[in-house]
Amino acid sequence: MVPSNLGEEMSTEVALPPEWEDDERMNFLFSDFKENRDVSTTDWDSKMDFWTSLILKICRSRGTVCVNLQELNKIFQRKGIMPLGLATVIQCMARCGKIQRESEFAANVDCGWVSWGVGLLLVKPLKWTFSTLLGSSGVTLKELFVVIELVKEKAAELLGVYRSSPVANHSLLSFQELRTLSSHVCADESTLCMALLQLQREKQVTVSLHGGEKIVKFSQPGQNHVSPASDVDLGIYQLQRSERLLEERVEALGLEAEKYKEEARVLLREGKKSQALRCLRSRKRVEKKADHLYAQLENVKGILEKIANSQTDKLVIQAYQAGVSALRLSLKDVTVEGAESLVDQIQELCDTQDEVNQILAGGALNSTDADTDGLEDELRFLLENSSLDEPSTLPEVPSHPLSPVRESGSLCDDLLSALPTVPQNHFNITGDELDKARSCITLADTGNSLSCSFIFQMLPQKRLLK
Repeated sequence: MVPSNLGEEMSTEVALPPEWEDDERMNFLFSDFKENRDVSTTDWDSKMDFWTSLILKICRSRGTVCVNLQELNKIFQRKGIMPLGLATVIQCMARCGKIQRESEFAANVDCGWVSWGVGLLLVKPLKWTFSTLLGSSGVTLKELFVVIELVKEKAAELLGVYRSSPVANHSLLSFQELRTLSSHVCADESTLCMALLQLQREKQVTVSLHGGEKIVKFSQPGQNHVSPASDVDLGIYQLQRSERLLEERVEALGLEAEKYKEEARVLLREGKKSQALRCLRSRKRVEKKADHLYAQLENVKGILEKIANSQTDKLVIQAYQAGVSALRLSLKDVTVEGAESLVDQIQELCDTQDEVNQILAGGALNSTDADTDGLEDELRFLLENSSLDEPSTLPEVPSHPLSPVRESGSLCDDLLSALPTVPQNHFNITGDELDKARSCITLADTGNSLSCSFIFQMLPQKRLLK
């Protein structure tokens, strides 16, 4: 059981490894390290790996990036016994670069950070100065160490929170605004400072002091590193701050005007007309003041909008300049004379290709004409022979008069018997008169018009004219 509240809290929040319930194993892990690692390399490394991973797990679960020996002794106390080798573990982690003294971590950043951060971040600045100058390698109980892996994770989370927030378009933020914005990421102010120091190392953040106020500037998407806060950035920051203050003031005045209105309504119901009139006058005065502040707010918003448009125009101009430079480089070796010469060469090659195609096509046509003449002669010969050999499919024209032949049950016999006999003498009938007569027969005899017309058409006209 852990005696301290901190240890009890960590025991409930963090799942301890299975070895924690094994007394024999934990007695070995709680013992001190041998002075010489070479005596038992396996035992040394297994004990070091156990405590290193457990320290990282504890810090990550708490959301902090700093740890000290005194806190670790309280957290890992078991059955009234504290681990004896934690100081060796911290020294080994420091030599491997997994942790770093808070003083050394802050000293690696520019002096601008140290000027406002030393008194806030370090527990004992004077002791830090002497230990740094004297090169002390011992581990004191309250000396803070920064876990490098965790501070990098916090720095990345902090940058992501800023870029996904509504104030991502603000070039500058106050330290207190950032503290409120990142309260769910950074558990305390010290963790926020360590994350900002890491971002400063990565050139993603710069912090400056203006008018006694800490101002934080983040790098924008697409920028490799952040630039120092300029006068333009400070002017925009002041305008944005004025905008927020005016909005809060206008909102407060609106609530105050509504309050006077409700009081006047209540007084009027109670019959206190004079007091209700005073409330209405106060309401009018507050509304007038709110209108005045609202006009100022609109002016500030207009200025900020123009600044944003000018920045957009600046980006467009920079893009145009980059495009002109790229186009100039791409057309460096290209001239109008060279382009005309290239087009002429292409035209000459196309003309040569057309001539070659015509020559090839002409030879093929001549050979084709010779073959076609021979084929036409052979086709003509076959047509003449086939016309002589094939028998005619039509019957011969009878040379004697037709005599009707009757057979029972035959429709053609009945039709033939109904026709008149073929005249033997010559009639003076023209072909047009004969066609007219034939059409009349077809239209008149509706019952057998198809058969009569067919038979009449089959009879040779020359035979009928005789």
